[in-house]
Amino acid sequence: MSDLQEAREFFMKDRFAMVTTGIDIEKVGEHYAKCSLKLDERHKNATGHVMGGAIYTLADFVFAVAANFRQEAVTVTTVSQISYLGAAKGDILYGESRLLKDGKRTCFYEISITDDLGNQVAVVSTSGNHLL
Repeated sequence: MSDLQEAREFFMKDRFAMVTTGIDIEKVGEHYAKCSLKLDERHKNATGHVMGGAIYTLADFVFAVAANFRQEAVTVTTVSQISYLGAAKGDILYGESRLLKDGKRTCFYEISITDDLGNQVAVVSTSGNHLL
Protein backbone atom coordinates (compact mmCIF):
# COMPACT_ATOMS: atom_id res chain seq x y z
CA MET A 1 0.00 0.00 0.00
CA SER A 2 1.39 3.44 -0.90
CA ASP A 3 1.84 6.22 1.67
CA LEU A 4 -0.99 8.14 0.02
CA GLN A 5 -3.39 5.18 0.20
CA GLU A 6 -2.39 4.51 3.79
CA ALA A 7 -2.97 8.16 4.77
CA ARG A 8 -6.35 8.28 3.03
CA GLU A 9 -7.47 5.09 4.74
CA PHE A 10 -6.30 6.21 8.19
CA PHE A 11 -7.68 9.76 8.00
CA MET A 12 -11.03 8.61 6.58
CA LYS A 13 -11.89 8.27 10.29
CA ASP A 14 -11.95 12.08 10.31
CA ARG A 15 -15.46 11.99 8.92
CA PHE A 16 -16.12 15.72 9.21
CA ALA A 17 -13.13 16.71 7.08
CA MET A 18 -13.16 13.92 4.52
CA VAL A 19 -16.84 12.98 4.24
CA THR A 20 -18.92 15.97 5.32
CA THR A 21 -16.61 18.66 3.97
CA GLY A 22 -15.17 16.64 1.08
CA ILE A 23 -11.44 17.17 1.60
CA ASP A 24 -9.04 14.83 -0.19
CA ILE A 25 -5.40 14.09 0.63
CA GLU A 26 -3.29 14.77 -2.48
CA LYS A 27 0.26 14.22 -1.16
CA VAL A 28 1.78 13.08 2.10
CA GLY A 29 5.32 12.84 3.42
CA GLU A 30 7.32 13.21 6.57
CA HIS A 31 5.79 16.23 8.37
CA TYR A 32 4.14 17.25 5.08
CA ALA A 33 0.67 17.16 3.56
CA LYS A 34 -1.14 18.68 0.64
CA CYS A 35 -4.92 18.40 0.55
CA SER A 36 -7.64 19.68 -1.76
CA LEU A 37 -11.25 20.75 -1.44
CA LYS A 38 -13.45 20.82 -4.53
CA LEU A 39 -15.83 23.69 -3.87
CA ASP A 40 -19.59 23.41 -4.25
CA GLU A 41 -22.70 25.12 -2.85
CA ARG A 42 -22.29 23.62 0.64
CA HIS A 43 -19.03 25.58 1.08
CA LYS A 44 -20.56 29.00 0.33
CA ASN A 45 -21.91 31.61 2.71
CA ALA A 46 -24.98 33.81 2.26
CA THR A 47 -23.08 36.21 -0.03
CA GLY A 48 -21.95 33.41 -2.34
CA HIS A 49 -18.32 33.39 -1.21
CA VAL A 50 -16.45 30.45 0.28
CA MET A 51 -17.22 30.29 4.00
CA GLY A 52 -14.24 31.06 6.23
CA GLY A 53 -14.99 27.95 8.24
CA ALA A 54 -14.55 25.75 5.17
CA ILE A 55 -11.17 27.34 4.48
CA TYR A 56 -10.11 26.88 8.10
CA THR A 57 -11.31 23.25 8.13
CA LEU A 58 -9.04 22.54 5.15
CA ALA A 59 -6.07 24.15 6.92
CA ASP A 60 -6.74 22.32 10.18
CA PHE A 61 -6.97 18.99 8.38
CA VAL A 62 -3.73 19.62 6.47
CA PHE A 63 -2.05 20.24 9.84
CA ALA A 64 -3.55 17.05 11.28
CA VAL A 65 -2.27 14.93 8.40
CA ALA A 66 1.20 16.52 8.33
CA ALA A 67 1.67 16.33 12.09
CA ASN A 68 0.21 12.86 12.67
CA PHE A 69 0.90 10.63 9.66
CA ARG A 70 3.27 7.87 10.78
CA GLN A 71 4.24 9.72 13.95
CA GLU A 72 4.72 7.98 17.29
CA ALA A 73 2.93 10.63 19.34
CA VAL A 74 -0.48 12.08 18.59
CA THR A 75 -0.27 15.82 17.93
CA VAL A 76 -3.13 18.19 18.67
CA THR A 77 -3.59 21.85 17.88
CA THR A 78 -2.91 24.22 20.78
CA VAL A 79 -3.03 27.58 18.96
CA SER A 80 -4.06 28.39 15.43
CA GLN A 81 -4.37 31.73 13.67
CA ILE A 82 -5.75 32.27 10.20
CA SER A 83 -5.28 35.33 8.02
CA TYR A 84 -7.64 35.57 5.06
CA LEU A 85 -5.76 37.18 2.19
CA GLY A 86 -8.27 37.17 -0.65
CA ALA A 87 -11.41 35.56 -1.97
CA ALA A 88 -11.20 32.17 -3.64
CA LYS A 89 -11.96 32.60 -7.33
CA GLY A 90 -11.33 29.07 -8.54
CA ASP A 91 -13.19 25.80 -8.12
CA ILE A 92 -10.67 23.97 -5.92
CA LEU A 93 -8.79 24.98 -2.77
CA TYR A 94 -5.40 23.52 -1.92
CA GLY A 95 -3.81 23.47 1.49
CA GLU A 96 -0.11 22.76 1.85
CA SER A 97 1.93 22.45 5.02
CA ARG A 98 5.38 23.68 5.89
CA LEU A 99 7.02 22.53 9.12
CA LEU A 100 8.89 25.40 10.76
CA LYS A 101 9.83 23.72 14.08
CA ASP A 102 9.49 20.25 15.53
CA GLY A 103 10.51 20.00 19.16
CA LYS A 104 10.20 17.32 21.79
CA ARG A 105 6.76 18.49 22.96
CA THR A 106 5.65 21.14 20.48
CA CYS A 107 5.67 21.84 16.77
CA PHE A 108 4.89 24.82 14.56
CA TYR A 109 3.51 24.70 11.02
CA GLU A 110 2.48 27.20 8.40
CA ILE A 111 -0.37 26.18 6.11
CA SER A 112 -0.85 27.97 2.80
CA ILE A 113 -4.30 27.97 1.19
CA THR A 114 -4.50 28.71 -2.53
CA ASP A 115 -7.07 28.12 -5.24
CA ASP A 116 -6.62 26.32 -8.55
CA LEU A 117 -6.11 29.67 -10.31
CA GLY A 118 -3.05 30.40 -8.15
CA ASN A 119 -4.72 32.97 -5.88
CA GLN A 120 -3.45 33.10 -2.29
CA VAL A 121 -6.57 32.71 -0.14
CA ALA A 122 -5.25 32.35 3.41
CA VAL A 123 -2.25 31.55 5.55
CA VAL A 124 -2.55 29.69 8.85
CA SER A 125 -0.01 29.46 11.66
CA THR A 126 -0.56 26.46 13.90
CA SER A 127 1.21 25.29 17.03
CA GLY A 128 0.75 21.71 18.13
CA ASN A 129 1.41 19.69 21.25
CA HIS A 130 2.83 16.18 20.99
CA LEU A 131 0.94 14.00 23.48
CA LEU A 132 3.65 11.77 24.88
